[in-house]
Amino acid sequence: MYCVGIDLGGTTIKAGIVDEDYRIVKSGSVPTVLDGGAPQIVRDMAELVSGLLDETGIGMDEIASVGLGVPGTANKKTGVLEYANNLHMKDEPFIRLLKHYFKKPAYFTNNANAAAWGEYLAGCGKGYRSLVMVTLGTGIGGGLVLDGKLYEGCNFAAGEFGHFVIQCDGEMCNCGRRGCFEAYAAVAGLCRMAVQAMETEEGEKSLLWSMCGQKADAVDGRMVFEAAGKGDMTAERAVEKYLYYVSVGITDIINVFQPEILCIGGGVSQAGEQLLEPLKRMVNQQVYTRDSAVKTEIVIASLGNDAGIIGAAMLDE
Repeated sequence: MYCVGIDLGGTTIKAGIVDEDYRIVKSGSVPTVLDGGAPQIVRDMAELVSGLLDETGIGMDEIASVGLGVPGTANKKTGVLEYANNLHMKDEPFIRLLKHYFKKPAYFTNNANAAAWGEYLAGCGKGYRSLVMVTLGTGIGGGLVLDGKLYEGCNFAAGEFGHFVIQCDGEMCNCGRRGCFEAYAAVAGLCRMAVQAMETEEGEKSLLWSMCGQKADAVDGRMVFEAAGKGDMTAERAVEKYLYYVSVGITDIINVFQPEILCIGGGVSQAGEQLLEPLKRMVNQQVYTRDSAVKTEIVIASLGNDAGIIGAAMLDE
């Protein structure tokens, strides 16, 4: 038997047919079209999956269930997507719509939770009982697997690591609070720190200026890490400052949960060892358990975009 996993994003719908060994047999994607609301989105999902089944020769009778990761609060009791700000949606009955098209058991969760579950089952979390995943990208997402179970909280909104405060009265966050982890550790925070460094007298000679075409608002996260890797001192200072803030948030998460493994995903994780080595060093200097015999292992997530599809496919009640 197979399961269908769907990862709904603000710009793209990704789907895959997943076998019993957590392997994606076939995957594909289509743009997320918001004009028709949830009914149109689920119709597009159904057409995407139908095409994948046709290409593989797998029949719907071989599909055990359908799972969906959504960018918002997924109420598993009601089957309603309660709120997804980047989809401009509230109270949409996604599970009812999925069952209408697929005629199969259907499950959903937040897509960061789905990615964490995928990494736990098939990626860097295999063999462990507890895992925390933190995604560093446009925002900060997260998911928790505790004692072998996906933890979603009493209201299915657990894992919002981006919105605990690491700097009282600090930078404004889009959630309305000041000093949130997301305001410093999301890509926008890195770019803000880089531009601030570029605009100093010393930063006027930075390689970043040529890389961004002399336009500060064109600086992106990849650019900053690339310039730092080439020895640009301005970029190096920005990356070091950024990683310090990331380390503060990661340290807090470890201090609270003490998972066996903490994996980092999202676009920033593509920096690999350039991110991981200094981050581990900074966390080890701060974490409460720095002298313990057993410590949380910090790694880069291993499944990339497949994590959300695999995790969604393997959801159940």
